[in-house]
Amino acid sequence: MKFTKMQGAGNDYVYVNCFQEEVKNPQEISKFVSDRHFGIGADGLILIQPSQQADFKMAMYNADGSQGEMCGNAIRCVAKYVYDHGMTDKTQISIDTLAGIKYLELTLEHGEVSQVRVNMGTPCLTADKIPVVAETEQVVNVPIDVGGRTCRITAVSMGNPHCVLFLEEDVRTLDLSAIGPHFENHPRFPKRINTEFVNVIDEHTLRMRVWERGSGETLACGTGSCASAVAAMLNGKCDREVTVLLTGGKLNIAWEGSDAPVYMTGPAVKVFEGEIELPEEIR
Repeated sequence: MKFTKMQGAGNDYVYVNCFQEEVKNPQEISKFVSDRHFGIGADGLILIQPSQQADFKMAMYNADGSQGEMCGNAIRCVAKYVYDHGMTDKTQISIDTLAGIKYLELTLEHGEVSQVRVNMGTPCLTADKIPVVAETEQVVNVPIDVGGRTCRITAVSMGNPHCVLFLEEDVRTLDLSAIGPHFENHPRFPKRINTEFVNVIDEHTLRMRVWERGSGETLACGTGSCASAVAAMLNGKCDREVTVLLTGGKLNIAWEGSDAPVYMTGPAVKVFEGEIELPEEIR
């Protein structure tokens, strides 16, 4: 199977061009290629596919084989792949995902895509649609007992579910491998949850670490950065445009509020291309 390894702010995936390759068992293939010791090493698998309603389609699989609705870092890399490989000459494209059609603006440098601005759509704050089990219609600064401690969370869906915590302690010192699974598998989150741990640096800057459902800690999360920015704005902690500092880089997030879409801008980078022999049982 031919593939391209790409990353956006350190959030890395294995990309397969399904205009040329046939992928019959994406769940098991994602688990195999994501393994950082016996596979290629990635946060998951991304399939670039034809679409009848957009320019392209993106199918996303986490490192544990589960399918995700959307990934902000991955979709920027899909845009870079299709432009740099001559599959389109447009600098404004649409990509179909399980979270709906997303619209992207490509920034070029020396004839290749260097940055991508994504219209991530309107954030969903309705608890039962995120979904979060709650007594209120929205979950904004609501207490929850997790792993023996009480935390205050704000829940946002960016096409996939997020739970955001604002902490005074430095998020860089947290043991996410110990904390993250308690949130991911909490009964209040029936479809599991992506959890963002956030420090407010100032009104223009957030620092974030993320525990992603199905993948564990990743170096960045595009939808999580959007959710964190939205949550910070809802709680009066920042302006309408912020920079989110991540372990793997930084993203710019802008939201005018209410029914306006969230815009995310960030890098897309090719790491390497190759070909891998898949085990016979998962081909």
